[in-house]
Amino acid sequence: MSEADSEPIANPDQDSMFGDAETGIVPSYQVLARKYRPSNFSDLIGQQPMVHTLTNAFAAGRIAHAFMLTGVRGVGKTTTARLLARALNYQSDEVDAPHMQLVPPGVHCAEISASRHMDVIEMDAASHTGIGDIREILDGVRYAPVSARYKVYIIDEVHMLSKQAFNALLKTLEEPPPHAIFILATTEIRKVPVTILSRCQRYDLSRVEPGAMVAHLQRICELEGRQVDEGGLRLLARASEGSVRDALSILDQALVQADDDKPVAAETLRVMLGLADRTRVLGLLALMVQGDAPAALAELREQYDLGADPVVIVSDLLDHCHQTTRAKALGEKADLSEYGTTASQVRELAETLSMGQCSRIWQMLLKALQEVRIAPDPLAAAEMALIRLCVAGQLPSPETAAKLLHETSDKPSSAAPRTAPPNKGSGRPARALNAPMPMAQSEPVITPPIPAVAGPKTFAALLGDIEHRRELELLNQLEQYVRLISYQPGAITFAPEGKAPHNLAAELSKQLQHVTGDRWLLTLDTKAKGEDTIAQTRKTTQEKDQQTVLADPAVQAIIQVFPEAKILRVFNDDPSEA
Repeated sequence: MSEADSEPIANPDQDSMFGDAETGIVPSYQVLARKYRPSNFSDLIGQQPMVHTLTNAFAAGRIAHAFMLTGVRGVGKTTTARLLARALNYQSDEVDAPHMQLVPPGVHCAEISASRHMDVIEMDAASHTGIGDIREILDGVRYAPVSARYKVYIIDEVHMLSKQAFNALLKTLEEPPPHAIFILATTEIRKVPVTILSRCQRYDLSRVEPGAMVAHLQRICELEGRQVDEGGLRLLARASEGSVRDALSILDQALVQADDDKPVAAETLRVMLGLADRTRVLGLLALMVQGDAPAALAELREQYDLGADPVVIVSDLLDHCHQTTRAKALGEKADLSEYGTTASQVRELAETLSMGQCSRIWQMLLKALQEVRIAPDPLAAAEMALIRLCVAGQLPSPETAAKLLHETSDKPSSAAPRTAPPNKGSGRPARALNAPMPMAQSEPVITPPIPAVAGPKTFAALLGDIEHRRELELLNQLEQYVRLISYQPGAITFAPEGKAPHNLAAELSKQLQHVTGDRWLLTLDTKAKGEDTIAQTRKTTQEKDQQTVLADPAVQAIIQVFPEAKILRVFNDDPSEA
C-alpha cells in the first residue's frame, strides 16, 4: 500500500470544521469508523485474497451478475459492496470501463460513497423483509440506468428476507438484465437458500488478524495525533475479535480516556474494557497448577475488585492453557509473539506440565466457562472452578498416575489375605480395578455331562445348564425365589423367598420340563427356612470380596492416588471361563 493510498479520503459532503458561516451550525463529531472507512480496495484490511480475485476478474472482463459477500460484523461487507459499485461504474478522464483502481476518484464515486446515486440502490433487508419491498426493486430492474454503466442493487443482511421475498428474487438472479448487477451481503450465510447461493459468486471476508489490526489502529492514532500504548492497542485488537468497525469504535472511546492529550496507558484501557491483566491471569494459571488454592482465590478476588469480569478471566485462562499446550507440543517453534516479554513465562509453565495435565486443565476450564456464564453469581462459579483446578493440580499427572497404577498392580501382595471366600452359585468371573486378585481357594465345581434322562446331579449344575441354554427368565426365578431344602435330579424341595409368585412351584415345574425335556416334581415347604437364595449368596460373597480387595496394599495405593475412586464390583479370575 502506497503512502498516498493510505491517506483517508474526506467525505465529499463533510463540512468544514468551522461550521457553516451562514447558519452558524457546527457539524457533529464524525466517529472514526466512518471517518476512516476505506476509500479504495487497497485500504481494505486483511481481505487481500478477495481483492486479488476481483482484480483478475475485472482485468479479464469476467464480471459476475451477482455477488454474495459474507463474514462477521464489521469486516467490510457493506464497504466492499460500495467499492464494487464504484468499480463497476468507474469513469474518469483516462478510464471509461469497470476498473478496480479507484484512484483518482471517478465521476460517480462521490455520490456512490455518499449512498445517493440514482443507479445504485441500497436496501437493508433487516427492515425490509417482505415480498412488497423486493417487488419494488424488481419492478425497476428492467429499466436501464440513468447515468451510470450498471444499475447496482446492494441488499444488506439478505438472510433476513422472507421465503416469499427470496422466491421473488430468485428468477431475477437467474436471468438478470445485462445492465443490472446484484451485490448481497450477510452475516448468516447458512440462512440464505442454496438456490440463491448457487446463482451468486461468493466471497468470504475473513476476520482481521491481531497483528494487522494493531498496525491499522496505530496508523489511525498517528493520523489523529494521539498516542496509545502498544499493549493497549493489542487489548483493543483482542476485544474487537477481528472486526475493524468494532476496533475503531473502541478506539474512539479509548482516545478520550487520557487527560491533556497524554498517551493512553494499557492499564486504563483494561479498566475501560473490564478486562483482567493477562500477565496476572497467567500468574493465576501458574498458581492453579501449583495447587495453591488460597493464593489463587486471593488473586481472583483482587482482579475482580479491579473490574475484571469472571467470564473474561476464565476465557483468558483458556487462552493461556491453549498457548501453553501449543508451546508444549511445538517447543521453540510455537509463536508466542503476542505475549511479548512474558513469553518466557509461558514456556516455563509448559515445561512444568505434561500433555495430559494440559488436556485436563483445558477440559475443566471449558466446563467452568459454561458454568460461569449461566451462574447467578459468576464470581462464585469462578471460585468453585478454581478450587477444583487447584485440587487437580495436587494430583499426579494422568501419565504418572497410569504408570503408578501399572507398577503397583505388578507388585505381589503379602499383607492381604490370599484366600477369597468361595463364590457359590455365582459362576461369573471378574476383577476389581484391573488389579490381580489372589486365587480363591474354593472347592472346584465339577459340572458333569448332562445325563440324557437323569439330568444334572446338583442344583448348581442345573443352574449352569439353564444359563448355558440362555433361559434367563427361568434362571432369574430360581436364583431370586428358591431357598433350597433338598435336590435330586427330577425333584426339588424349596422354601419361597420374598415376593415369590403364589404359583411358583407349578410354573417352575412347567418351565423345567420345557427346558430339559424331563418331568420335574417341585415341592414347596413354607415351614422350613432353607438355604440362602443364589442372589443372596452372591451379594454376601461380593461384600466379602470387596473387603478382601480393600485390604490389599496394591489397591490401597491406588485409592491414595485416586481418593474418590470406588470399588463397584469384584471379579475373581476363573480359568474355566477362559
